[in-house]
Amino acid sequence: AFRPGQAETIASVLNGRDALAVLPTGGGKSVCYQVPAVVLGGLTLVVSPLIALMQDQVDALRRRGIPAAALTSALSFRETEQVWTDAEFGRYRLLYVAPEQLQTERFRLRAPRLRVRLVAVDEAHCISEWGHDFRPAYRAIAEVRALTGPVPMLAVTATATPEVRRDIVTQ
Repeated sequence: AFRPGQAETIASVLNGRDALAVLPTGGGKSVCYQVPAVVLGGLTLVVSPLIALMQDQVDALRRRGIPAAALTSALSFRETEQVWTDAEFGRYRLLYVAPEQLQTERFRLRAPRLRVRLVAVDEAHCISEWGHDFRPAYRAIAEVRALTGPVPMLAVTATATPEVRRDIVTQ
């Protein structure tokens, strides 16, 4: 059974609509983009702020037989190229990236060849809290649509005041 807020969020994404889900810590935010990733097929890009968080998610998905990868600074140039190539050939359902990856020339060149079906922003409060100064790439996530087409965007977080929610939706 889904936890409160999950079913509505998943339905919104599956119907092609953008969504913001504010669920408590441990409330199953990742399910809100993992289920659509499996149902929609293609590739779900998951924007995440921390390497450890990405790797934990990828490891858990792989244990469940769901193909996933993370592009992190821990990868060599060759490993990074292989992940991008595998993504182009549809070998993943979920690809975890830092927001800065979406601004690279490598992403801009490859994005039109990816079958992106959903862009999910995990820890979406970072858009508002970090996007102004510390990590401005968070403010440019919506620009991905210019490269991938009109895919739904999902923002999930556990911590968002009404002001932060408005900022997330605006961005």
